[in-house]
Amino acid sequence: MLILEKLASFDLENLTEISRSTGLISKVIEFTSNRTNMTNINETHQKLLKSSSLKLLRKLVNTEGKLGVILRQKISEHPFLLSNLAEILDDDGSSQELIELTAEIIRDIAMDANRREEIGKIRVIISRLMQTFLSRDAASSTDSDHFLREIVGQALAVLAIESANNCLIMLAEPEYLFIKELTFMIHGDRCRYVAASLLRSLCLHARPELNHSELKDISYILREVLEEIMDAEGAELEVLVGLSSQICNVIPEEFVRELQDGLIMERFVKKLVDALNANMMPTGYCPGIRRAIIEHAIYMMEYSPSYASYFNKCWMMETLLMVERTPSRAENYRFFLGDAGVMEHNIPISSLVARAKELMGHE
Repeated sequence: MLILEKLASFDLENLTEISRSTGLISKVIEFTSNRTNMTNINETHQKLLKSSSLKLLRKLVNTEGKLGVILRQKISEHPFLLSNLAEILDDDGSSQELIELTAEIIRDIAMDANRREEIGKIRVIISRLMQTFLSRDAASSTDSDHFLREIVGQALAVLAIESANNCLIMLAEPEYLFIKELTFMIHGDRCRYVAASLLRSLCLHARPELNHSELKDISYILREVLEEIMDAEGAELEVLVGLSSQICNVIPEEFVRELQDGLIMERFVKKLVDALNANMMPTGYCPGIRRAIIEHAIYMMEYSPSYASYFNKCWMMETLLMVERTPSRAENYRFFLGDAGVMEHNIPISSLVARAKELMGHE
């Protein structure tokens, strides 16, 4: 296993050979379970074998390009993979390293929509991921603890994307007030951008289930989110704008009041338009930033047509025409692993541009 792990890290040809080898991936997955048939090794070596197997699987599912797509599909379709990963998460004796490796594997295979739903049905996976993500002790936490929480949070965030079922499962977890926990993290936790991504998905997919107290918790972070948008760039800006747009969609009255009371309406609209102009060439680092900004503008103008005048003053129509003239295939995807886009959007950006232009024409 150690040799295979080193070979997998060396070049793509080795990864290709591993993917072609009959029965090899099945055997590696078998080693991740406590219930192997191997009786000739002691407990210490058993743990090392499990760790090496998980490291190899992590490398395989994190492979970039078209080969990565093939490997993730092949691995995620194995009938015992998810039960083995659930077993590791549910074992109180699992080390931090094993939990981290397991979360990375879950994060990467969950980029497939069908696999996301399958993972959600194994309730212990989401429950244990939430337990790790929300457990924090500022007095004793280390950099490795923060890194583990970041990885686990990323796994949860991917599981929540375009999955109402998984969002509802997270909200229903009895040990936590998940919305309150996430808003608390956005106030300054090192995992605040992961928390913002999760909260965006919950607002989008679980909106009818949010109670009065949860909506209040969301309203309490609105000013902070708006202020951070003013200074953010790149991927952080994409995440924050995505969250802000969903807050606008869920509690539009509070959103309008915050913009007006804070006297930042014109400045906020200008920031959105300036950011749209600054990101006319989408990158693999943040491919959805133009989409997020246009969606936000749509939510604002659908709630109050008067917003169209603010956008027109900032030359939004001209900017939309530029977006229309510079379509990018990259914007069809949420993430990139190398040159391979994963998690394709349902609505093309051209449709969003057309809707925004229609709303601005109704000023």
